[in-house]
Amino acid sequence: MPLAKLFALIQYPLPHHALSRLVGRLAECRTPWLKNALIRAFIRRFRVDMAEAAEPDPTTYATFNDFFTRALVADARPIGAGMVSPADGRLSQFGAIAAGQLLQAKGHRFSAEALLGSDVDAANRFLGGSFATVYLSPSDYHRVHMPLAGTLTEMVYVPGRLFSVNAATTEHVPGLFARNERLVCHFDTEHGPMALVLVGAMIVAAIETVWAGQITPLPRSDVQRIRLDTPVRLEKGAEMGRFKLGSTVVMAFAEPVAFADGLEPGAKVQMGQSLGRL
Repeated sequence: MPLAKLFALIQYPLPHHALSRLVGRLAECRTPWLKNALIRAFIRRFRVDMAEAAEPDPTTYATFNDFFTRALVADARPIGAGMVSPADGRLSQFGAIAAGQLLQAKGHRFSAEALLGSDVDAANRFLGGSFATVYLSPSDYHRVHMPLAGTLTEMVYVPGRLFSVNAATTEHVPGLFARNERLVCHFDTEHGPMALVLVGAMIVAAIETVWAGQITPLPRSDVQRIRLDTPVRLEKGAEMGRFKLGSTVVMAFAEPVAFADGLEPGAKVQMGQSLGRL
């Protein structure tokens, strides 16, 4: 059996949430010697370029999570034309939402309806539109930004498992992004509806947004639709959220996207990089 498939299979019986919450507690530890040791080990292991960080001294971060979600120096990520990448990472898949289906990996598709929390009306908005998925590895910058300017109209928390979202798992766990815990953020843009789906994963301790703070983990096990009394307006390139440990962002657009020439699945991208135009 291929190692990648074995890695995916052994995740099924694991207590995903318990493991993730345990790691989350460690990542919030404020004991100086322990959090500094964790940060230094992480920098060595993943060759993190601290010259890009607004605060380059790793010992000044209060917790590992503060380091992990660190800000970058001004202008480290120029904002390009058209629709831009919301994060640093790999563009794992992109293309048309065909018959309401998004491509996860070769041989695996999943429905927009399932991704958006079994919301038929929301899924119908994206029929004939496009999607793009960006995977954030542990070594990447972990703040998520707006690919287009938009006004937030609704936020939906969808409970689920916490499988890893790396390449090995996406190839062998069907419907992965529609099975994991996730936060669906619906926006109105000048090009119509846009959904940004922040997907949780194994040992991702929390997902935050700039308008509501930390959202996950939540104790309830049902879908929660949160409508806003006051819509939130965010410009293209503005921060909208962050992951405490790495995960994936799935973008859905109601209008077709003419993706940039030369883009290939698996391409390394940076936040603000132009991915295409609507």
